[in-house]
Amino acid sequence: MAIPALTPDQLDAQASQLYDTQAWQRIVSGWEHTAPEPVASPPDRTEPARAQLPAAAHPRPPAEAPGHPSDWRSLLSIPVDRLIEDTLRALPAAAPAERALPGRLGAVLPDRVHAWRRVGQTDVRPSVHLGYARQILAEWGWQNTPYRLRNARGARCVCGALLTAHRLGYGSTATVDRAGAWLITELRSQGWPGLIGPWNRAPGRTATDALALVDAAARRAAAAGH
Repeated sequence: MAIPALTPDQLDAQASQLYDTQAWQRIVSGWEHTAPEPVASPPDRTEPARAQLPAAAHPRPPAEAPGHPSDWRSLLSIPVDRLIEDTLRALPAAAPAERALPGRLGAVLPDRVHAWRRVGQTDVRPSVHLGYARQILAEWGWQNTPYRLRNARGARCVCGALLTAHRLGYGSTATVDRAGAWLITELRSQGWPGLIGPWNRAPGRTATDALALVDAAARRAAAAGH
C-alpha cells in the first residue's frame, strides 16, 4: 500500500491553507458559544386575587372526553420525528476500537513497515486523530530539533505525530489536514500567528507544552462536532 510522501513542513502548509479558507472560518466561528439562556416570564400578578375567590368562583378546566386524552404533541412547535432525528444527530459518534501502538522498536522503523495497519481501517474524526497523535508523543517521545518526521530515537514533532498517526491507520489524509487546521485554530486563540513547526521548535518549548496544545485542539475539535 502506497503511503503519501508527505513531510511535516508540507502538512503544516496544507493545514494553514485550509485554516485560511472561508469554509474553515465558518466552521470555527462561534463554536464556543452556546444558545442564549431562556428568559423567565414575569410572575402572574393576578394569581393572589384569584386565590381569594371562593372555591365555586374558580374556573375549572374543561373535562377531557373519556378515551380521548389531550395530545401533548400539539404543544410542540416541530414534529416529534424531527426532534428525535436532531437528538440522534447531536449524540457523539462511537469511539473507535483502540489499538496499542507498536513498541519502541516500531517507533524507529520506517513508516512503510507499518503500512499493513491501514488495511480495513475506517476514517476517524479529527479529534480522535489528535488523540492518537497525543498518544504517539506521550509514548514515543517529542522532539523539536531538527524539524523532521522523527529523530534517531523515534521521537516525533507535533506535525510528525499527526503524520505517523495517519500512517499507522488512524484517519485519512483529509483528516490529517483537518487535525492540523484545528491545531492552528488553537494556536491562533493563544496568540501564535505562525505555523505549527516554528511553534514546535521555539526556544524553551517543552514536551508538556506540545501535549497541552494537542489536548486543547482535540477538545476544541470535539466541541465543534469534529
